[in-house]
Amino acid sequence: MSSETLSPSRASGTPDADQWHEPALPMRFLLWLKRDPRASISLLVLVLILGAALLSPWLAPHSPSEQNLDLILAPPDAAHLLGTDDLGRDVFSRLMYGGANSLYAALLAVIVALVIGMPLGLIAGFAGGWVDQVISRVIDTFLSFPAIILAVAVTGAMGIGLTNAMFSVGLVFAPQIARLIRARTLVVRQELYVDAARCFGASKARLLIRHVLPNAIQPVIVQSTLLLAVALLAEASLSFLGLGVQPPDVSWGSMIARGYLYMSIVPEQMYAPGLIIMVTAVAFNALGESLRSALDPTMKGHG
Repeated sequence: MSSETLSPSRASGTPDADQWHEPALPMRFLLWLKRDPRASISLLVLVLILGAALLSPWLAPHSPSEQNLDLILAPPDAAHLLGTDDLGRDVFSRLMYGGANSLYAALLAVIVALVIGMPLGLIAGFAGGWVDQVISRVIDTFLSFPAIILAVAVTGAMGIGLTNAMFSVGLVFAPQIARLIRARTLVVRQELYVDAARCFGASKARLLIRHVLPNAIQPVIVQSTLLLAVALLAEASLSFLGLGVQPPDVSWGSMIARGYLYMSIVPEQMYAPGLIIMVTAVAFNALGESLRSALDPTMKGHG
Protein backbone atom coordinates (compact mmCIF):
# COMPACT_ATOMS: atom_id res chain seq x y z
CA MET A 1 0.00 0.00 0.00
CA SER A 2 1.31 3.44 -0.87
CA SER A 3 2.60 5.68 1.87
CA GLU A 4 0.22 8.27 0.58
CA THR A 5 -2.77 6.17 1.70
CA LEU A 6 -4.80 8.06 4.22
CA SER A 7 -5.21 6.74 7.73
CA PRO A 8 -8.75 5.70 8.70
CA SER A 9 -9.29 8.83 10.73
CA ARG A 10 -8.17 11.11 7.92
CA ALA A 11 -10.03 9.13 5.25
CA SER A 12 -13.25 9.51 7.15
CA GLY A 13 -12.64 13.14 7.91
CA THR A 14 -12.42 12.45 11.63
CA PRO A 15 -9.67 14.47 13.37
CA ASP A 16 -6.84 12.68 15.15
CA ALA A 17 -6.97 12.33 18.90
CA ASP A 18 -4.27 14.96 19.35
CA GLN A 19 -6.46 17.44 17.46
CA TRP A 20 -9.12 17.27 20.16
CA HIS A 21 -8.57 19.90 22.81
CA GLU A 22 -10.67 21.79 25.27
CA PRO A 23 -11.29 25.44 24.35
CA ALA A 24 -9.34 28.05 26.28
CA LEU A 25 -11.00 29.60 29.31
CA PRO A 26 -11.92 32.92 27.58
CA MET A 27 -13.49 30.96 24.71
CA ARG A 28 -15.47 28.73 27.11
CA PHE A 29 -16.66 31.88 28.88
CA LEU A 30 -17.84 33.43 25.60
CA LEU A 31 -19.54 30.19 24.55
CA TRP A 32 -21.37 30.07 27.90
CA LEU A 33 -22.62 33.64 27.43
CA LYS A 34 -23.71 32.84 23.87
CA ARG A 35 -25.62 29.70 24.84
CA ASP A 36 -27.48 31.18 27.82
CA PRO A 37 -29.11 34.61 27.39
CA ARG A 38 -29.74 34.73 31.15
CA ALA A 39 -26.01 34.79 31.76
CA SER A 40 -25.23 37.52 29.23
CA ILE A 41 -28.13 39.76 30.26
CA SER A 42 -27.60 39.39 34.00
CA LEU A 43 -23.84 39.89 33.65
CA LEU A 44 -24.41 43.03 31.58
CA VAL A 45 -26.81 44.42 34.19
CA LEU A 46 -24.35 43.70 37.01
CA VAL A 47 -21.45 45.27 35.11
CA LEU A 48 -23.48 48.43 34.50
CA ILE A 49 -24.55 48.67 38.14
CA LEU A 50 -21.05 47.96 39.43
CA GLY A 51 -19.53 50.43 36.97
CA ALA A 52 -21.94 53.18 38.01
CA ALA A 53 -21.16 52.52 41.68
CA LEU A 54 -17.38 52.47 41.26
CA LEU A 55 -17.36 55.55 39.01
CA SER A 56 -19.84 57.49 41.15
CA PRO A 57 -17.22 60.07 42.30
CA TRP A 58 -16.83 61.08 38.65
CA LEU A 59 -20.29 60.34 37.22
CA ALA A 60 -22.61 61.51 40.00
CA PRO A 61 -23.92 65.04 39.38
CA HIS A 62 -23.82 65.99 43.08
CA SER A 63 -22.11 65.03 46.29
CA PRO A 64 -24.19 62.48 48.26
CA SER A 65 -23.96 64.67 51.38
CA GLU A 66 -24.57 68.03 49.69
CA GLN A 67 -27.67 69.59 51.28
CA ASN A 68 -29.98 72.22 49.82
CA LEU A 69 -32.66 73.16 52.34
CA ASP A 70 -34.52 75.11 49.65
CA LEU A 71 -35.17 71.86 47.77
CA ILE A 72 -36.42 69.53 50.49
CA LEU A 73 -38.39 66.61 49.00
CA ALA A 74 -38.34 68.31 45.60
CA PRO A 75 -39.76 66.41 42.62
CA PRO A 76 -37.52 65.23 39.78
CA ASP A 77 -36.20 67.88 37.38
CA ALA A 78 -33.27 68.40 35.03
CA ALA A 79 -30.83 69.09 37.89
CA HIS A 80 -32.11 66.31 40.14
CA LEU A 81 -33.21 63.35 38.02
CA LEU A 82 -34.87 61.49 40.92
CA GLY A 83 -35.68 64.48 43.09
CA THR A 84 -34.25 65.25 46.52
CA ASP A 85 -34.68 63.76 49.99
CA ASP A 86 -35.74 65.30 53.30
CA LEU A 87 -32.43 67.21 53.58
CA GLY A 88 -32.36 68.39 49.98
CA ARG A 89 -29.77 65.83 48.88
CA ASP A 90 -29.83 64.52 45.32
CA VAL A 91 -31.41 61.05 45.30
CA PHE A 92 -29.78 59.97 42.04
CA SER A 93 -26.28 60.78 43.32
CA ARG A 94 -26.94 59.02 46.61
CA LEU A 95 -28.20 56.00 44.68
CA MET A 96 -24.91 55.79 42.79
CA TYR A 97 -22.74 56.26 45.86
CA GLY A 98 -24.91 53.89 47.87
CA GLY A 99 -24.37 51.15 45.32
CA ALA A 100 -20.68 50.97 46.19
CA ASN A 101 -21.44 50.40 49.89
CA SER A 102 -24.23 47.90 49.23
CA LEU A 103 -22.20 45.82 46.78
CA TYR A 104 -19.17 45.95 49.08
CA ALA A 105 -21.36 44.73 51.93
CA ALA A 106 -22.71 41.81 49.89
CA LEU A 107 -19.23 40.81 48.72
CA LEU A 108 -17.81 41.04 52.26
CA ALA A 109 -20.52 38.78 53.66
CA VAL A 110 -19.91 36.10 51.03
CA ILE A 111 -16.12 36.26 51.47
CA VAL A 112 -16.50 35.82 55.25
CA ALA A 113 -18.81 32.86 54.65
CA LEU A 114 -16.32 31.25 52.28
CA VAL A 115 -13.30 31.83 54.53
CA ILE A 116 -15.08 30.25 57.51
CA GLY A 117 -17.34 27.68 55.86
CA MET A 118 -15.07 26.13 53.24
CA PRO A 119 -12.29 24.90 55.57
CA LEU A 120 -14.84 23.53 58.04
CA GLY A 121 -16.75 21.69 55.32
CA LEU A 122 -13.60 20.30 53.71
CA ILE A 123 -12.20 19.04 57.00
CA ALA A 124 -15.50 17.52 58.09
CA GLY A 125 -16.09 15.73 54.78
CA PHE A 126 -12.52 14.52 54.33
CA ALA A 127 -11.71 13.49 57.91
CA GLY A 128 -15.03 11.82 58.76
CA GLY A 129 -15.49 10.10 62.10
CA TRP A 130 -15.73 12.15 65.27
CA VAL A 131 -14.31 15.25 63.53
CA ASP A 132 -17.21 15.21 61.08
CA GLN A 133 -19.68 14.63 63.91
CA VAL A 134 -18.44 17.60 65.96
CA ILE A 135 -18.31 20.03 63.04
CA SER A 136 -21.69 18.88 61.73
CA ARG A 137 -23.33 19.38 65.12
CA VAL A 138 -21.92 22.92 65.32
CA ILE A 139 -23.21 23.63 61.81
CA ASP A 140 -26.66 22.27 62.67
CA THR A 141 -26.76 24.42 65.82
CA PHE A 142 -26.14 27.62 63.86
CA LEU A 143 -28.63 26.61 61.17
CA SER A 144 -31.33 26.12 63.82
CA PHE A 145 -31.41 29.88 64.55
CA PRO A 146 -33.45 32.26 62.37
CA ALA A 147 -30.87 33.93 60.13
CA ILE A 148 -31.91 37.57 60.60
CA ILE A 149 -32.21 37.22 64.37
CA LEU A 150 -28.76 35.64 64.58
CA ALA A 151 -27.33 38.42 62.40
CA VAL A 152 -28.93 41.11 64.58
CA ALA A 153 -27.61 39.44 67.74
CA VAL A 154 -24.05 39.19 66.40
CA THR A 155 -24.16 42.78 65.11
CA GLY A 156 -25.35 43.99 68.51
CA ALA A 157 -22.49 42.15 70.20
CA MET A 158 -19.82 43.39 67.77
CA GLY A 159 -21.09 46.94 67.43
CA ILE A 160 -23.18 48.89 64.94
CA GLY A 161 -21.65 49.52 61.53
CA LEU A 162 -21.68 48.23 57.97
CA THR A 163 -18.56 46.06 58.25
CA ASN A 164 -19.66 44.47 61.53
CA ALA A 165 -23.17 43.95 60.19
CA MET A 166 -21.97 42.14 57.09
CA PHE A 167 -19.42 40.13 59.06
CA SER A 168 -22.35 38.86 61.11
CA VAL A 169 -24.23 38.02 57.91
CA GLY A 170 -21.16 36.11 56.71
CA LEU A 171 -21.21 34.10 59.94
CA VAL A 172 -24.84 33.25 59.25
CA PHE A 173 -23.99 32.14 55.69
CA ALA A 174 -20.91 30.11 56.69
CA PRO A 175 -22.84 27.00 57.87
CA GLN A 176 -24.59 26.80 54.49
CA ILE A 177 -21.26 26.86 52.67
CA ALA A 178 -19.79 24.32 55.10
CA ARG A 179 -22.67 21.89 54.69
CA LEU A 180 -22.59 22.20 50.91
CA ILE A 181 -18.86 21.57 50.49
CA ARG A 182 -18.92 18.81 53.13
CA ALA A 183 -21.52 16.92 51.10
CA ARG A 184 -19.50 17.32 47.91
CA THR A 185 -16.26 16.34 49.66
CA LEU A 186 -17.84 13.09 50.88
CA VAL A 187 -18.40 12.17 47.22
CA VAL A 188 -15.08 13.38 45.82
CA ARG A 189 -12.93 11.62 48.44
CA GLN A 190 -14.24 8.24 47.15
CA GLU A 191 -13.07 8.90 43.58
CA LEU A 192 -10.34 6.74 42.05
CA TYR A 193 -7.98 9.64 41.36
CA VAL A 194 -7.99 10.48 45.07
CA ASP A 195 -7.18 6.86 45.94
CA ALA A 196 -4.42 6.84 43.32
CA ALA A 197 -2.87 10.02 44.72
CA ARG A 198 -3.04 8.54 48.21
CA CYS A 199 -1.28 5.37 47.01
CA PHE A 200 1.52 7.49 45.54
CA GLY A 201 2.13 8.98 48.97
CA ALA A 202 0.31 12.33 48.70
CA SER A 203 -0.18 13.98 52.09
CA LYS A 204 -3.64 14.81 53.40
CA ALA A 205 -3.03 18.51 52.84
CA ARG A 206 -2.02 17.87 49.22
CA LEU A 207 -5.02 15.62 48.66
CA LEU A 208 -7.34 18.31 49.96
CA ILE A 209 -5.81 21.24 48.08
CA ARG A 210 -4.79 19.55 44.83
CA HIS A 211 -7.49 16.93 44.29
CA VAL A 212 -10.52 17.37 46.55
CA LEU A 213 -11.02 21.15 46.62
CA PRO A 214 -10.88 21.78 42.82
CA ASN A 215 -13.46 19.04 42.25
CA ALA A 216 -15.73 20.00 45.15
CA ILE A 217 -15.86 23.75 44.64
CA GLN A 218 -18.27 23.99 41.70
CA PRO A 219 -21.50 23.99 43.75
CA VAL A 220 -19.89 26.49 46.14
CA ILE A 221 -19.30 28.90 43.23
CA VAL A 222 -22.96 28.68 42.29
CA GLN A 223 -24.12 29.08 45.89
CA SER A 224 -21.85 32.08 46.39
CA THR A 225 -23.45 33.85 43.46
CA LEU A 226 -26.91 33.19 44.89
CA LEU A 227 -25.79 34.32 48.35
CA LEU A 228 -24.70 37.67 46.92
CA ALA A 229 -28.36 38.41 46.26
CA VAL A 230 -29.35 37.30 49.77
CA ALA A 231 -26.52 39.38 51.29
CA LEU A 232 -27.74 42.43 49.39
CA LEU A 233 -31.20 42.01 50.91
CA ALA A 234 -29.66 41.37 54.35
CA GLU A 235 -27.72 44.63 54.13
CA ALA A 236 -30.91 46.48 53.27
CA SER A 237 -32.70 44.86 56.23
CA LEU A 238 -29.96 45.64 58.72
CA SER A 239 -29.54 49.21 57.45
CA PHE A 240 -33.30 49.64 57.65
CA LEU A 241 -33.06 48.65 61.32
CA GLY A 242 -30.22 51.14 61.86
CA LEU A 243 -27.56 48.44 62.33
CA GLY A 244 -25.81 48.83 58.99
CA VAL A 245 -24.29 51.85 57.31
CA GLN A 246 -24.23 54.98 59.45
CA PRO A 247 -24.52 58.65 58.36
CA PRO A 248 -22.98 60.40 56.51
CA ASP A 249 -22.35 57.20 54.51
CA VAL A 250 -25.17 55.89 52.38
CA SER A 251 -26.38 52.54 51.07
CA TRP A 252 -29.50 51.41 49.28
CA GLY A 253 -30.86 50.01 52.52
CA SER A 254 -30.33 53.27 54.42
CA MET A 255 -32.06 55.16 51.59
CA ILE A 256 -35.11 52.92 51.97
CA ALA A 257 -35.06 53.47 55.74
CA ARG A 258 -34.92 57.22 55.23
CA GLY A 259 -37.62 57.22 52.56
CA TYR A 260 -39.88 55.12 54.77
CA LEU A 261 -40.23 58.07 57.16
CA TYR A 262 -41.87 60.12 54.41
CA MET A 263 -43.73 57.32 52.65
CA SER A 264 -47.11 58.98 53.11
CA ILE A 265 -45.85 62.24 51.58
CA VAL A 266 -43.47 61.18 48.82
CA PRO A 267 -43.60 57.39 48.44
CA GLU A 268 -41.41 57.61 45.33
CA GLN A 269 -38.44 58.22 47.66
CA MET A 270 -38.43 54.46 48.30
CA TYR A 271 -39.01 53.40 44.71
CA ALA A 272 -35.53 54.03 43.30
CA PRO A 273 -33.44 52.16 45.93
CA GLY A 274 -36.06 49.42 46.19
CA LEU A 275 -36.08 48.92 42.43
CA ILE A 276 -32.29 48.83 42.11
CA ILE A 277 -32.04 46.29 44.93
CA MET A 278 -34.64 44.12 43.21
CA VAL A 279 -32.92 44.35 39.81
CA THR A 280 -29.48 43.56 41.27
CA ALA A 281 -30.79 40.63 43.32
CA VAL A 282 -32.63 39.18 40.31
CA ALA A 283 -29.46 39.54 38.19
CA PHE A 284 -27.39 37.69 40.81
CA ASN A 285 -30.01 34.94 41.00
CA ALA A 286 -30.21 34.60 37.22
CA LEU A 287 -26.42 34.41 36.99
CA GLY A 288 -26.34 31.76 39.70
CA GLU A 289 -28.99 29.65 37.99
CA SER A 290 -27.12 29.93 34.71
CA LEU A 291 -23.89 28.84 36.41
CA ARG A 292 -25.70 25.90 37.97
CA SER A 293 -26.94 24.77 34.56
CA ALA A 294 -23.47 25.17 33.03
CA LEU A 295 -21.56 23.38 35.80
CA ASP A 296 -24.02 20.60 36.59
CA PRO A 297 -24.60 18.23 33.64
CA THR A 298 -27.84 16.96 35.20
CA MET A 299 -29.29 20.48 34.87
CA LYS A 300 -28.72 20.71 31.10
CA GLY A 301 -31.91 21.67 29.39
CA HIS A 302 -33.70 22.36 32.66
CA GLY A 303 -32.45 25.87 33.30
